[in-house]
Amino acid sequence: MIRKLSLIATVIATMSGALVGCGDDKKTAAAGGAAPTDTQTITVATVNNGDMVVMQELSKQFETANPNIKLNWVVLEENALRQKVTTDIAAKGGQFDVLTIGTYEAPIWAKKGWLTEMKDLGAAYEVDDLIKPIRDALSSDGKLYALPFYGETSMTFYRKDLLAEKGLKMPEKPTYTDIENIAKALTNKEKGQFGICLRGKAGWGENMAFLSTMVNANGGRWFDEKWTPELTSPEWKKTVTTYIDLLKNYGPPGASSNGFNENLALMSEGKCAMWIDASVAAGMLYDPKTSKIADKVAFAPSPVGDNPQASGWLWSWALAVPTTSTKQDAAKKFITWATSKEYIAAVAKAKGWGSVPPGTRQSTYANPEYQKAAPYASFVLSSMNTVDPMHPTSKPVPYTGVQYVGIPEFQAIGTQVGQSISGALAGKMSVDEALAASQEAAKKAVEQGGYLK
Repeated sequence: MIRKLSLIATVIATMSGALVGCGDDKKTAAAGGAAPTDTQTITVATVNNGDMVVMQELSKQFETANPNIKLNWVVLEENALRQKVTTDIAAKGGQFDVLTIGTYEAPIWAKKGWLTEMKDLGAAYEVDDLIKPIRDALSSDGKLYALPFYGETSMTFYRKDLLAEKGLKMPEKPTYTDIENIAKALTNKEKGQFGICLRGKAGWGENMAFLSTMVNANGGRWFDEKWTPELTSPEWKKTVTTYIDLLKNYGPPGASSNGFNENLALMSEGKCAMWIDASVAAGMLYDPKTSKIADKVAFAPSPVGDNPQASGWLWSWALAVPTTSTKQDAAKKFITWATSKEYIAAVAKAKGWGSVPPGTRQSTYANPEYQKAAPYASFVLSSMNTVDPMHPTSKPVPYTGVQYVGIPEFQAIGTQVGQSISGALAGKMSVDEALAASQEAAKKAVEQGGYLK
């Protein structure tokens, strides 16, 4: 049996940040929650992505229907959110009643006993309507521990008008060689037009989410079957070299600071000719209220390299209730509402069908109104059902996960590697130096964790 480091030790050793109080109830609740006549304030930790901003806006409907429940919001940038909720739950701080987590954390934290099982949701919730790969990714031992707010794969967004001007055509399944050639042709820095935008911001869920899939596409892997890291392999060097060349030659300035939200803004403003990232961005890029290129954007699959079977990622931002919450019933009631068919209908009414949270319910994709508003819908659903987290690479691996490695230590490993590669992108070190440092960090972590003998 492999010995695994306690995630508490990993967090304390690799992360900093003081715990911050986030609001009090009008009455202190005992374990199990306050009496129904008391007003309870539940604290919701979430990420500052557009869909979550809409959730916060529409949550007034929930509070109106449930006057005894008030919501206290803690909305953070992606890396900051991950650090804060991980530190809090590992230390049993109990600051939050609702956590926004992903497919990486859900099964790991469930095994630690840190999350409340999502059961007895009621027939109206229609749990079987949840898309199976997403539902499975948020489960442990067949039990669901988080409810998906939205789900996603990855895809290539591009400006069809700019390609047409150059007489170019995006291949049905592009390679990274195709992407580089197109990026070169469409770059005009004097006009502020960049051939490509990619995540450069350091973080296991930021630049490494993208780079892990790019490594897969080039036939590489994080670890071999015996947990020996392979970050200095030819596949990794080719991947990181290509990635840095793309951004240095054809990307925007300051790319090492750009994450999902920054690149979404650049693409929406018409500054990027291409962008490879999460499919959830499609709803915003195709919406003329939020995008200047809504009538000019098109899409293709994530690129491949030496591994033609490579696919995009599989991810869900989901809502979970930590076992440390003293307001379990109220918290569960909120996340059930926020991930329900009722909520999706509320978003459609307020924002239009193209803006509803994607990737969670089969009924959304079966809805003719959504199909009409989202020309990318069938592609996304098919891609999500095709991604195989159990076999992410062309070589055998001892781990699961497409854009991450499904072990507790990866949060620290991925962040350290992401910092080194972001440093290389910013010109602070060479690719070889970044990969050597990454290899050493990964090796040390898996040795300490008992994976590598």
